Amino acid sequence: MTDFDWGSFSFAQPQLLWLLLLLPALAILRSARGAAPAVFYSSVLPLLALGKVRRSRTGGWLLGLFLASIAFFMVALARPQQSNVTSHIEASGIDIVLALDVSRSMLAEDITIGRERANRIEAVKKVTEDFINGRAGDRIGIVAFAGRPYMVSPLTLDHDWLLKNLQRVRIGLVEDGTAIGLALASSANRLKDRKESKSRIIVLLTDGINNTGKIEPITAAEAAHAMGMKIYTIGVGSEGMAPIPVPNGFGGTVYQQIPVDVDEPGLRQIAKIGEGEYFRATDSKSLQQIFARIDKLEKTTVEMSKLTNYKDLFPWFVGAGLGALGLWIFFRWFLFRSLP
Repeated sequence: MTDFDWGSFSFAQPQLLWLLLLLPALAILRSARGAAPAVFYSSVLPLLALGKVRRSRTGGWLLGLFLASIAFFMVALARPQQSNVTSHIEASGIDIVLALDVSRSMLAEDITIGRERANRIEAVKKVTEDFINGRAGDRIGIVAFAGRPYMVSPLTLDHDWLLKNLQRVRIGLVEDGTAIGLALASSANRLKDRKESKSRIIVLLTDGINNTGKIEPITAAEAAHAMGMKIYTIGVGSEGMAPIPVPNGFGGTVYQQIPVDVDEPGLRQIAKIGEGEYFRATDSKSLQQIFARIDKLEKTTVEMSKLTNYKDLFPWFVGAGLGALGLWIFFRWFLFRSLP
């Protein structure tokens, strides 16, 4: 059984619902006039001494039943209906893999979100979420990497599921290090079977220098380019030194200043090989601008079709009105019939 969705309930001619305002006026007029007399008298004064005046409860609810039947008919005239909207999104043909650095240095708190200081990984996740939300028709996957890469999400159009997996990304799930070459190779491996795609893109984001892994970043970039993939690189981190939290051995945390070691020459070369661009993000605002820039460079065309089906519900109200009217006739003219 399908649950009724009140959010999809509407009227084709809602202006006719104003007719319902006539019912209170009709009830007042009917009550003021009273019931039709069964016996006529020249004067009722002698009868007043016989007992107290009592109102007829039967007449009250009979009138309510009659008015209810009219109300159902008026609502039916307004044509109540339930709508069912079906949306279809046509994929743009652009496939994107986001390779995100989750090494320990990404805990450095040299970036702000709003006016509050935040670490790099929090800022990256926030901006990445906005980027994903802006590309509804693209297949997007996420690869996280530190000492080695691991898949956060395969290429998917289900961006709600993708974002849930993004929120689970954190520091320390794999051994520490910065394996940029392996991250590029893993990202390219996710895209290599998508040859029918209009465009295949890798967005690499890191705050360090390749220091582990058996594949050199340049070699991985050349292989990705040979397979027709474009590479954008982003270096994250402020200039100079950055504060990173470290345990003090007493259950607390202290901050230690570490140098910012972004391999800008290497990232520039990777982007050049991949026919993309290199960007440097020193704060959350510049990171947002970078993702907005990539969004414009890789324009996506989304075709969305929307089909709305309406199911008329007025027969139910007509039926209810006829039922109420039938009960009124039965009680008024048969069960509680008055003398002529």
